[in-house]
Amino acid sequence: MGNRLKGKVALVTGGAQGIGRAICERFAAEGAAIGVLDIKGDNAERAAQALRDQGAQAHAYAGDVAQRATFEAAVGDLEQRYGRFDVLVNNAIWVRYGPIDAITPEMLARMTGTGFHSVVWGIQVGAAAMARSGGGAIVNIASAASFLGIPSGMVYCGVKAAVLGLTRSASVDLGPQKIRVNAVCPGSVKTEGVAINVNPEMVAKRIARAPLGRLGEVEDIANASLFLASDESSFVTGESLLVDGGTTHALL
Repeated sequence: MGNRLKGKVALVTGGAQGIGRAICERFAAEGAAIGVLDIKGDNAERAAQALRDQGAQAHAYAGDVAQRATFEAAVGDLEQRYGRFDVLVNNAIWVRYGPIDAITPEMLARMTGTGFHSVVWGIQVGAAAMARSGGGAIVNIASAASFLGIPSGMVYCGVKAAVLGLTRSASVDLGPQKIRVNAVCPGSVKTEGVAINVNPEMVAKRIARAPLGRLGEVEDIANASLFLASDESSFVTGESLLVDGGTTHALL
């Protein structure tokens, strides 16, 4: 157990699996009390219990992050339990790739709700609680796709690019309240989502394009998120940290 987040209270959206769960585990290992928020309550509870089994303080929350009320409930409960709220990680996303003519209203609504609206509501609710605690850190999980064009990924690329806009603007508005807002931009990471949306041939192409010659691990993203959540990045705000093995900058 470390102390880089000792005494801090954090909420991670989409925290029951993949990158979100790795962030929960990393933050807990550094002393934070953790709220695991996921649309599937059973999954959130299992993740929280696993953290408690390791000696962490962890609580499960279920809800749709596209709804402001979900954040009000989770942040409110954490603030009531601990008397403060310090760190929010907006990680939740729902992704489906497909050609432009296959985009449906339902797909668009779900992707923007989970990936964009949730960041707005998270920042709004989380920042209010952080201000009452004297400051805090918000980490938005964007993507290398914020900077690139992915075949059949127009909506995903658009949502993730928008997250960077939210990050920059919120950092300006919230800086005077000692609230920092930054983004982590993962490249291809070995998660359940990649397994669903990216076929093996495309995975091989992504590995071949990466200067470091591999896909990312969820721990790579958790480590970057920890840096931006901790006081080690106390003079960093409005920034977007690429964690992609150099792929975005490689002309291969």
